[in-house]
Amino acid sequence: MENTESKPKASGVLSGLGIKVAIVAILALAVGATVYVKNQNPTTATQESVVAGNKAVEAKPASEVARQSAATETKAALPRLVDLGATKCIPCKMMAPILEELKKTHAGKFDVVFIDVWENPDEAKKYNIKLIPTQVFYDASGQERFRHEGFFSKEDILAKWKELGVAL
Repeated sequence: MENTESKPKASGVLSGLGIKVAIVAILALAVGATVYVKNQNPTTATQESVVAGNKAVEAKPASEVARQSAATETKAALPRLVDLGATKCIPCKMMAPILEELKKTHAGKFDVVFIDVWENPDEAKKYNIKLIPTQVFYDASGQERFRHEGFFSKEDILAKWKELGVAL
């Protein structure tokens, strides 16, 4: 009597595994190439708006951000929240209305600055960020007090300011 049970072929398993490994490798190369191209071919800084709902946060060229920072320091030293992101990043778009609201409702208590790191790649290097969005909290003297990576809710931002001793 002959055994008619089919046994899996070793080459079939290996070829299936090989295909999966190849797909993962191709995806990793594509992501790496995209990051490389973004860093090697910076686009000209332009003003854009991130639209999320009915709110917008304007992305500003690095030179304008520097001018604003200098002007802020001369008129009044306020704590500052710098959000480093991009106008096309989904979590960054989710944060746009939060940042705009904080800028309006807490004016005079702390400043809110948004920097589009895809439009201003040199700024990303200055802040040594690893991913976007990244929020950096500075005290009134300009010292970094806290750094957060990823989406940060309004409630968490306000709680962090309170923890850092900023009167809201």
